[in-house]
Amino acid sequence: MKPVILAFAALVAAATPAFAASPIKVATDSGDVIAGSNTYKTLYVYGADSAGVSNCYDACAESWPPHLAEYWDDPRPPFSTIERTDGSKQWAKDGMPLYFSVLDEKKGDTNGEGVDGVWQAARP
Repeated sequence: MKPVILAFAALVAAATPAFAASPIKVATDSGDVIAGSNTYKTLYVYGADSAGVSNCYDACAESWPPHLAEYWDDPRPPFSTIERTDGSKQWAKDGMPLYFSVLDEKKGDTNGEGVDGVWQAARP
């Protein structure tokens, strides 16, 4: 029974990489960035977004998963949350929605920086 519980816990943890508490600062080779506190992976802002509004859904959100917030998360400025069209809450910095990049594999990666000229690493 114990291996089944551990396997289930690992599956749940792997399936929910975009959920976490307040973003944190992480040092990278290209300077400090904002990262998810559960993965330490870099967070990005999307040039097609505006303050309080996400424009990254469907295929976009598959490559750039939103950094989702739980109802108990308590954002502190400059962080906040915005509401996505499905009713979920997404972390934002200075009103701009935050996303992970599937191009990043580990803490300190900034492989999403500059992609298509519209993705920028979130900076402190």
